[in-house]
Amino acid sequence: MNEYVAEYPRPPRIELISGSVAIYIQDEIIARDCEYIRVCETYHPPSIYIKPSAFTEGTFRQTTGQRSFCEWKGLATYWDLSRSNGDSIRQKAGWSYANPDDRYTSLKDWISIYPRCVDKCYLEGEKVVAQPGTFYGGWITSWINGPFKGDPKHPELM
Repeated sequence: MNEYVAEYPRPPRIELISGSVAIYIQDEIIARDCEYIRVCETYHPPSIYIKPSAFTEGTFRQTTGQRSFCEWKGLATYWDLSRSNGDSIRQKAGWSYANPDDRYTSLKDWISIYPRCVDKCYLEGEKVVAQPGTFYGGWITSWINGPFKGDPKHPELM
């Protein structure tokens, strides 16, 4: 299966997927589930959202401070992640939408993670590569093909 992000829609498409997802900080799995939501938007690798119940207790805490606004989903809340004992804090490593726009209500309170902010993410058993740049949170796997927004090699997509 090959997907080309240039063919993804705008506004983004949401898909509930039955499949494996795992997120690591150091050698600890901080989140794991057998379903996730993919948000597929033109020129973006999919952003992956998982239920808060998929996280190990003590591994995520809501942050305070400046929030961001998505034209499709609304006002984002950010999350710090850590190991379950509180070590190795990754600031603003995840985000969610408490009151998403009507079209995206299935995302309500599910959390997405920036792969660049944690040590490893796996999707369907494959180690994920983070979307280029520091703004976007897409998950790149072998079946996702670019060019990708945020990649300095493709300034036309910035």
